[in-house]
Amino acid sequence: MPAYQLAQVNVARLLASLDSEQLTGFVANLDPINALAEQSPGFVWRLKTEEGDATTIQAFDDSMIIVNLSVWETVDALKNFTYDSAHVTIMKRRREWFSRFQTSYLVLWWIEKGHIPTPQEARQRLEMLDEHGPTALAFTFRALFDSPETHQPEQKSLFHQSE
Repeated sequence: MPAYQLAQVNVARLLASLDSEQLTGFVANLDPINALAEQSPGFVWRLKTEEGDATTIQAFDDSMIIVNLSVWETVDALKNFTYDSAHVTIMKRRREWFSRFQTSYLVLWWIEKGHIPTPQEARQRLEMLDEHGPTALAFTFRALFDSPETHQPEQKSLFHQSE
């Protein structure tokens, strides 16, 4: 039984308030996409309020930044949800709702099974990625690292070098 699981955070800066007409499509898809994640093979946990949403959780000084923080059993489980499900349709529309980030907006890291990452921990991992690039402590889909239980933090990539 694996002793580690994969944590991920992605952040986005809204182009308008969540109650605006511009974000209607995004808001309408929050519950269905969150439900899809929770039903996906390998899903473990996601950050949410008692209402089941994370858009009101503030991890940054900028109130327009929203946080998606979750835990998955494996990289492949997260990759399958992210790139091989209805989530892709929403990702393709992200420029309608979010501005481009000047710093890292996605980071992956290994956690001990049972640990629940905090928004502050996630923010620190984003900062690590910005400061040091991909390492075993903070990496991306393009520069993956094996879990600590392999005892060899080998860098890999899910993408071809030409991408």
